Amino acid sequence: MKIIGFVVSLVLFVLGFYIMGNAFYVAGAEFPVFLGGILVTSLGLFIPVHILKRIDG
Repeated sequence: MKIIGFVVSLVLFVLGFYIMGNAFYVAGAEFPVFLGGILVTSLGLFIPVHILKRIDG
């Protein structure tokens, strides 16, 4: 279970950076896309810190 959680959280973490980087190319909606990238990155950090600690511990 830890490996699946790690892979999912890593994908979300990297995807969030990708979304934040591409936010500057979206005309007129830079802030919502950038904010979405921040939320996806935060979700990628939330999974191993809070959820996996309770499942496997």
